[in-house]
Formats: sequence, structure tokens, C-alpha cells
Amino acid sequence: MEHGIGRQFMAQTRYRFLQPSDQNRGLPQPPLQQDYDRSRPLIDLPRPETVQVETVALRQAIEARRSVRRYSQTPLSLAELSFLLWCTQGVKEIASRAVTLRTVPSAGARHAFETYLLVNNVDGLVPGVYRFLALEHKLIEVDLSPGIADLVTEACWRQQFVKASAVTFIWVAVAYRMTWRYGERGYRYLHLDAGHVCQNLYLAAEAVHCGVCAIAAFNDEAMNELLELDGEEQFVIYLATLGKRDSS
Repeated sequence: MEHGIGRQFMAQTRYRFLQPSDQNRGLPQPPLQQDYDRSRPLIDLPRPETVQVETVALRQAIEARRSVRRYSQTPLSLAELSFLLWCTQGVKEIASRAVTLRTVPSAGARHAFETYLLVNNVDGLVPGVYRFLALEHKLIEVDLSPGIADLVTEACWRQQFVKASAVTFIWVAVAYRMTWRYGERGYRYLHLDAGHVCQNLYLAAEAVHCGVCAIAAFNDEAMNELLELDGEEQFVIYLATLGKRDSS
């Protein structure tokens, strides 16, 4: 029986098939963060250590965790967004060996994700797409054009809660940041890391009375085109909607 591509991928990324990685070959590692247009203004976020949120016991957060697709019209505050970004990709330290230590685990501390946001209902932010600069803990505008929320929703196979969310997190994988160290096996780790990040969002959301729904069903080509990604070196790997819980 001919095996499908999924089985081939798992087989061909076993250690016995791997070639020496670029790290083993002595090539320089990629930057910790993708560059951005430094002539554009950055948007300050409240520092994570200053943000006050409700204390929620870990067991309580785990027991309450479920996917939520209906949200109230209550906006998310900028402080709450700052807290959630810190919980999912917050940089705690830049270590001497030129890696970031963050609030989520990552294979070899490679942290190969860039976080984009579709902002629909956040106090102080114009609706549109933004990028989170983890090293600076700031935002930068990407696309504030009218109708961008409709385009992202369409690319998520018209799942309307994308547009109804307060914010939709869009995680973009920068493949070489991982494969530089692990070669082709690094693609396995990208998907594992995406799970770590999204679970942190689910649990952190409980402290700000929000619900989350992870999304793996999206049109890869359409999402990558919207964010001007090449789909090979950088590509959308996972999304999650978030908003205040609807008590009705």
C-alpha cells in the first residue's frame, strides 16, 4: 500500500535520514526576530509586569478550558492584550548564547514564530492587522485597510467568529530559525511549538474573562498572501480567536 504524504514525512524526518544541520556546518544562526521597517512608528504596549489580572488557580484554568466561538461586544483592553502576548511569546531574557528565553517552551529555545494579530475590538487600536515585536514588546501596523477582517475570515473558510472576535492571533513560522539547528526534523518541532503557544493562550485567557478557539482550518495560500509571506521560508501555521465571554 502506498503511504500518504503524512506518513512519508514522519518516516523521512527520522534521525537516521537527517543530514548535518547548518548549525553543525558552522553557518551563522538566523536573527532572533524578523526585521521590520524602522521608519514606521511603533505602538507601545503596557509593560507586562504592570498589568493587573485576576489570579486564577492552574487547576481552575485547566478545568475551565474549552473552545469558545461566541463573544460579547465588550472590547479587550490594551493592557489585557499586552498580558496575552506576553503569556504566548513574552521574552523573559536574551541569553548569552544568543537565544531568547520565553514564557513558552520551544525546541532548543529556537522560538521560530512571529505573532500577527487581526484586531477587531481592542481599546486604543484601529481595527486591522498588526505584528507583535516580541523583543521590544511593541506592535507595528501591517494592514489597516477596510475589509481586511473580511479577507482574513474568508481565508479561514468563512468561519464568522474570526471577524466577531476581539482579536485573532495568527502565528507565523520562520522555518529556518528552527531548521538551522534541527534540519528537516525541525518541521516537526514547529507544529509542537504551535501547540505550546496556543495552550498558553487558552489558559491565560481565563485570567481576563475571555474565551479562545484554535483554528487549524484555513487556506494556506490565501493567509500567506494576505501577510505577504512566501509560504516556504515563512508561513502561517496556526490561528486562534479570542474575545470576552458571551454570558447570554
